[in-house]
Amino acid sequence: MKLTVIGTGYVGLVSGVCFTLNGNHVVCVDKDEEKIAKLNQMESPIYEPGIEALIEMNLREGRLAFSSDLGESVRRSDIVILAVGTPSLPSGEANLEYIENAAAEVGQAMDGYKIIMTKSTVPVGTNEKIRQIIAANTPHPFDIVSAPEFLREGSAIRDTLHPDRIIIGIDNPKVEPVMRELHQGFTDKIVVTDIRSAEMIKYASNAFLATKISFINEIANICEKVGADVTEVAEGMGLDKRIGSSFLQAGIGYGGSCFPKDTKALIQIAGNVDYEFKLLKSVVEVNTDQRFMILDKLHESIGSLAGAMVGVWGLAFKPNTDDVRESPAREIVEALVKEGAIVKVFDPIAADNFRKQYDHPQIRWCTLPEEAAEGSDAVTLLTDWSVFKDIDLAKMASTMRRPILIDGRNLYTKAQIEGTGLEYHSVGRPSLGGLSGYSPMATAL
Repeated sequence: MKLTVIGTGYVGLVSGVCFTLNGNHVVCVDKDEEKIAKLNQMESPIYEPGIEALIEMNLREGRLAFSSDLGESVRRSDIVILAVGTPSLPSGEANLEYIENAAAEVGQAMDGYKIIMTKSTVPVGTNEKIRQIIAANTPHPFDIVSAPEFLREGSAIRDTLHPDRIIIGIDNPKVEPVMRELHQGFTDKIVVTDIRSAEMIKYASNAFLATKISFINEIANICEKVGADVTEVAEGMGLDKRIGSSFLQAGIGYGGSCFPKDTKALIQIAGNVDYEFKLLKSVVEVNTDQRFMILDKLHESIGSLAGAMVGVWGLAFKPNTDDVRESPAREIVEALVKEGAIVKVFDPIAADNFRKQYDHPQIRWCTLPEEAAEGSDAVTLLTDWSVFKDIDLAKMASTMRRPILIDGRNLYTKAQIEGTGLEYHSVGRPSLGGLSGYSPMATAL
């Protein structure tokens, strides 16, 4: 089949590239001509393991193309996939401006029957609006399909090619065989439902996963007070098949382009029909509070942060991505700067993106994790990149002004910390080490 994918962000680019792998011809469209030029030079605008190799292979084999000409691309396609962004408005509602504009342009460009498939995450009822917009801009027949994505940044290609399930929302049974053929080879677990249910499935799934994260973080906070170890608690819980082990890793909360946006949007969706989603509101509140636990532990360890030097390991919201949208690191670094700390930051991939969003004279940009630790009063680990697992912690401790490590992702085990000379604090686990005669209060004075 011939596909046009509108939008070359994570969803659009990964989906477009992966659909070429089962024999389709795909054109990925974006208004940003500079981005298109880079893609045609086989340079990905996003960091995603494996994406550039797939772009190069499929460009060379003629199954993949990139263009800024939406009209021509739509006319040459059987299926048009909407994969533009739906960012949050200040109210928390999804901003539908981009997808509505794309729908109007698609309608204006159509020269015959098309299937319009929405992969963007959109509130319930949005596909009906898309139908109305397209119908107002074309005399030609078309069908609407809702096929929300469930990919995770950092493993987006694997998630697309080997999904747990594929959700297809339709209102015309005639398009079901086409949709099954399009996804052939990915999985046989295809759920075909009505369009509104498909839209809701995406929000409900992300809201539930966000709830698991906030739940285990609340358990972690209790564990610290009663002397339990949240990693052992989570392991015991996760072995229950009714619960499962995924998303039970305690830390400083979720971030990124999906969970924060989608939880807020679902709260608004509920509010728009006069329903107060009390549970999800609490999930969001817990997540917001959790990231500032890092500051509490810093205050407990070194007292005032004014003039302190604090190393920050990790700026991306999760490893294996350069995405810093809604990253806990943003608010933590801003808070450290506000309290007068000198902040030495390191991230192996996301530093440039972070710096574009936030820079300050009190921030020192480091090229190695050891550089961020050297001379620091404490190091805070905010993203569990694998590079941090290979650090010589004992050597690092010897270079610090105060050997304090606050692990916001529970990356290290007790065995890795013992004998390093570090004072180690994590999330929901007993603290380790410490300096003989060291008093945070005395230091603060």
